[in-house]
Amino acid sequence: MPNFDEHRIAPGQKVDLRKLESDGKDLVSNPSQLENEFHERRTEIVELGEKLFAEGRQKLLIVFQAMDGGGKDGTIRSVFEGANPQWVEVTSFRKPSAEELSRDYLWRIHKAVPPSGKIGVFNRSHYEDVLVVRVHKLVPEGVWKPRYKQINAFEEVLTASGTTILKFFLHISKNEQKQRFEERIQIPEKRWKFDPADLEKRKYWDDYRAAFEDMMEKCSTENSPWYVVPADQNWYRDLVVASVIADTLKKMAPKYPDPPDVSGIVIE
Repeated sequence: MPNFDEHRIAPGQKVDLRKLESDGKDLVSNPSQLENEFHERRTEIVELGEKLFAEGRQKLLIVFQAMDGGGKDGTIRSVFEGANPQWVEVTSFRKPSAEELSRDYLWRIHKAVPPSGKIGVFNRSHYEDVLVVRVHKLVPEGVWKPRYKQINAFEEVLTASGTTILKFFLHISKNEQKQRFEERIQIPEKRWKFDPADLEKRKYWDDYRAAFEDMMEKCSTENSPWYVVPADQNWYRDLVVASVIADTLKKMAPKYPDPPDVSGIVIE
């Protein structure tokens, strides 16, 4: 079984995505043997998630970021298959509404943070406010640059209030993105996902890469780490994410609450 800690970004670690592998098949010796491992890890997530919900004391926040076409939707769907919707809440952060733009950028994020007993999954997140706004110059540098420290402080508040945080960057190559965009055009069932705006964003690949690198260098902390997950292969991506989540839930060690005393109870 591979050691997935190698994908974790240590606090202060320099990140160069050009030197980090996006292809998972070269990182394991026998990929065919890992399918059962993935199913076992996913089963652990389901079992531990039920305990987390029943216990009603802890919460887990999972953040996904990626280049367009990076597989955020597919990862969430695969890793949480079989999970009870009562204790998994997925929030997709798209273009802010007029109301959201009238408030501070963390307002819509804080509202979606999971309550006790639940796992919150963010498809995109507060990090869009140091990514899109930076690359496309939607706000001045003097506005987005201080947000790294603000986000760290925000996540420290969440951690101090009992929220465990995991953050995954799904790392795909530029060539893999091209193939996925072509599939969206060529396969009718996937065509609904195609957005011509994605092709425009693709022109900013290097700018986005630099923004993602700064995001992880400045905001991977001991209690709120980033993982760079090789994501060109779905099976490796899903195994890494499921394994890290399952291991984290094990460390959280949720337990079913003590049952009530039912002695003497008669149901008629």
